[in-house]
Amino acid sequence: MHRSTHPSVACAWQALLGAVLGAVLGAAPARAADRGAADAVPVGAFRIDRTEVTVARFDAFLKAVGRRSTAEVEGGGYEWGAGWERRPGWTHRAPSGKPARPDDPAAHVSWFEATEFCAWAGGRLPDRDTWAEAAYVERRARPPAPFVTGRSYPYPTGDTPEGANLSGAGDRFERHAPAGSTAAGVNGLHEMAGNLWEWLADARGEDRLTAGGSWWYGAAQTQASGMQWKPARFFAVYVGFRCVYPPG
Repeated sequence: MHRSTHPSVACAWQALLGAVLGAVLGAAPARAADRGAADAVPVGAFRIDRTEVTVARFDAFLKAVGRRSTAEVEGGGYEWGAGWERRPGWTHRAPSGKPARPDDPAAHVSWFEATEFCAWAGGRLPDRDTWAEAAYVERRARPPAPFVTGRSYPYPTGDTPEGANLSGAGDRFERHAPAGSTAAGVNGLHEMAGNLWEWLADARGEDRLTAGGSWWYGAAQTQASGMQWKPARFFAVYVGFRCVYPPG
């Protein structure tokens, strides 16, 4: 995906972020589990969402905090065409203009919104090292074949990118795939390779790191060397997220 002029979003997200983080980090563990964290997968010293955060989970968050997403407020998210082009009505509820399924991954989400969601759910966005450990290093004591405990893999799907939702992969998905619908990869996680780029906590000025590639890209972007920086206020059809949590 090329870099060009990027959309700006209401700066109110930055002001709101501190207040929301302070309020939700004190949530009781049972309440956090009710927000989807109970299904997180243990990987070493942390747990991580088994799939990308879904439309249903993101909707529950927006309802709980009492507001609409930035893409909804601003009239739609973005897609690459002749530069970044706004697509009216494209939001996490209709990522490519058609109504989403509840188990579709939530796209058109900015880094600020993803960060707020993870705090609300009792976790945080993963940083580069945490995400990479979950994506490429098998930590299960007895993983199913062909995965081997302690081994590092070049792709989140294993030795090859086979099974990921990628451009030119010849799979059944025209764009994004519903959460959990591609083959389980390293550590039993789904869609760490392809589907949607995933926001990470790492910052470089006003940019934030994304990992895993998307359905619009090929296999190279799913590797650790393929991570990309994007403006934190950016929201598009290609970008989603997942959260990490303390050990259960």
